[in-house]
Amino acid sequence: MERGKLDGRIKLRHLQCLLAVAQHGSLQRAAEALSITQPAVSKTIAELEELLGVRLFERGRNGARPTAQADLFLRHAGASVSALRQGIDLLARTTGAAGGVIEIAVLPTLAAALVPPVLTAFRETWPGVVVQVHTGPNPVLVAQLKSSQVALAVGRLSDPEAMTGLTFEHLCTTPLAIVVRPAHPLARRASVSIADVIACHVIVPPRGTIIRHAADGFLLSHSVGALPDYSEMLSMSLARTMTLRDDLVWIVPEIAVQHDVASGALVALPFVMRGTEESVGLMLRNDAVPTPPELTLINAFREVTRTRRNDES
Repeated sequence: MERGKLDGRIKLRHLQCLLAVAQHGSLQRAAEALSITQPAVSKTIAELEELLGVRLFERGRNGARPTAQADLFLRHAGASVSALRQGIDLLARTTGAAGGVIEIAVLPTLAAALVPPVLTAFRETWPGVVVQVHTGPNPVLVAQLKSSQVALAVGRLSDPEAMTGLTFEHLCTTPLAIVVRPAHPLARRASVSIADVIACHVIVPPRGTIIRHAADGFLLSHSVGALPDYSEMLSMSLARTMTLRDDLVWIVPEIAVQHDVASGALVALPFVMRGTEESVGLMLRNDAVPTPPELTLINAFREVTRTRRNDES
């Protein structure tokens, strides 16, 4: 294809394969996500490379990594697919067809506290629109947003390189909490020390996450370098189930357990958690114009977190 000219042979399937491989870092995982075979993905990527006249991925034992040329093209490919989805959804609503689907991504530590009231408010305005909620680690959320798999994401501010092409709007700040079940021996003590905590089995966020960094910083400030007995997990439901079942200690973002603490299902141990706060916010693509339903979701997240801040002050 002559550079600078649009080739009508580039199809939606080419862009979908490109975005899937870039997001998953593997032809096989991209094929699974698209529900097609790996040879079909390889053939489609090869066709697109031939049409564009550039190599799009460096393939190796560790998967497929976008080339510099692919990075230039990916943002525009994502915007094109997103615009097409928005147009189809708007047309469906205008003609009275199915209400459409909006996909969003939210950190698992935030989902339980923020998503239910947001969806309640959203359904009052758009009862026929389905909202699909994805959860996962922050890098996955950012990748899903950049590849236009989701319309918006609620997570943490990443490093500047990862945030290229995205905006971040601060919504709220949440510290960590150290919680146990009401029947835990520590829940009945008038005072609790860090030595008491580390004498128990402790559930902490996975190593390499921002919340784990905050947890490690808190422990180091109390002269604890390494926990003697601990588990790592990102799943809020699994960690919650284990904490409700056994005499262990869970270090978790406060927002993730606020309802359990308020209801008495869990007890927050009396530690000052100053310095463990993290900023969470709304992430959007610079090149995407929100549809009316998406704008309603965005405003609902703003209102829910504003109300939460007012309740805490």
